Amino acid sequence: MSLSDAPPQQELRATPRMWLSVLTVAVGIFSMITAEQLPVGLIPAMSDQLGVSVGTAGLTVTVPGVIAAFASIGLPLAVGRLDRRVLLAVLLAVMAVGSVVSALAPSFTVLIVSRVLVGITIGGFWAIAGSIAVRLVPGPSIPRALTIVFGGVGAAAVLGVPVGTIIGEAVGWRGAFWALAGLSVVVLIAALFLLPALPASEPVRVSALRAQLRNPVLVAGIVATALLIAGHYGAYTFVSPVLLDISGTSSSIIGLLLLGYGVVGMVGNVIAGSWASKAAGRTMSAIVIVLGAALVLFPLLGVTPWTGAALLLVWGLAYGAAPVTLQTWVLSAAPNHAEAATAIYCFVFNLAIALGALASSVIVDAINVQSVLWIAAALVLLVLLTVRRAPRPAPAQ
Repeated sequence: MSLSDAPPQQELRATPRMWLSVLTVAVGIFSMITAEQLPVGLIPAMSDQLGVSVGTAGLTVTVPGVIAAFASIGLPLAVGRLDRRVLLAVLLAVMAVGSVVSALAPSFTVLIVSRVLVGITIGGFWAIAGSIAVRLVPGPSIPRALTIVFGGVGAAAVLGVPVGTIIGEAVGWRGAFWALAGLSVVVLIAALFLLPALPASEPVRVSALRAQLRNPVLVAGIVATALLIAGHYGAYTFVSPVLLDISGTSSSIIGLLLLGYGVVGMVGNVIAGSWASKAAGRTMSAIVIVLGAALVLFPLLGVTPWTGAALLLVWGLAYGAAPVTLQTWVLSAAPNHAEAATAIYCFVFNLAIALGALASSVIVDAINVQSVLWIAAALVLLVLLTVRRAPRPAPAQ
C-alpha cells in the first residue's frame, strides 16, 4: 500500500474515531517499547536484589530484543490473513501475562523467561504497526498518523522508562512491572472497542521478504537502522550507570533526568515527522551528527551532574527523531509492500537493540562505561557513510 493510498474509508478528512484508533496503536507501541526498555532504569536494583552483575542484568534488554527480532519476521509469516486487530489484541494479552510474571519472578532465570514473552509481543506488534497506521486514516493524514504512532516510541522514553524508574525507586522494581501489566490491559480493551476490522491486505510470504532485499533504497535504510540502533542502545542500556559513574548524579534524580530526556525526544519526533516525509536522507544525517557528538563528548564533558544532564538532553532530542525518520524511509522505499518491508525493518531494529545491549554488557563488565559511549558513537557516525552513498527514498505524498 502506498503512503498516499487512502484506507477503505473514502473520507478526505480523518474522523475523530479514526484518530482515536491511531492513538490506540500509538499507546500500544508505547507499552511495547516501555516493556522493552523498562529494565534500563531498573538494572541497578534488579542486579542487587537478584544477585547478578550489572552486565548480566543487561540481558533483560538483550533477550527480548533477540526474540522480538525473529518474532517480527516469524509472526507475520505465521498468521497469514488473520485480522490484524485480533493479532494486536492477542499480543497485548501476552504482554500483560509477561509483565505479571516479571513482577512475580523469584529468580533471574524466571525474569529472563518472562522477557521472552515480552520479546514475542514487541516483534509482532511493531512489525505490523506501521502498515496499520497507513490504513486507519485517509491519504493526506498519513504522515501525521505515522508521527503519532511512532511518537509512542518517544513517549516511552518520556513516560515509560522514567516513570518506571521513579516507581522502582518508590516501591521497588517489581512495582514497575505491575504498572506495565495494568497498562497492557487498558490498551487491550481500547483496541477491542476502537480499532476497525483490519484483514491482511496481502499476507507476508518469504518470497516477498526476499524481494525487498533487492530494493537498494530499502537496504540502505536497513543498514542505517542497524548501525544507529545498535550504537544508541549499546549506550542507552547503561545510561543509569553512565549518569552515576561519569556525571556523579544522585540515583534519586535519574528518573527525572530520563523524563527530561524523553520530553525533548518527543520534540525531536514531532520535528522529524514533517522533515522526514520531505527529505528522509538529510533528516537522518542531522540526527546522526547530533547524536554522535553527544555520545563522543559525554565522557569528556559530562563529568558533572549539570553537564551530564545537558548532554543527556541533546542525546534525547537526536534519538527521539530517529524512529519516525527510519520508518518513513522504509515505508517510502517500499510503498506497495509495507508489511514485508516493515517486518524486515523490525527484525533488524530489534536485533540491533539486542546485539548493542549484549556487546555493551560485555564491555561494561570487562572495561568501563566510558568505552561503551565511544564505541556507540563510532557506530552511529558510520550511518553518515550509508546515507551519503544511498539512493534517496521518494518524498511521502
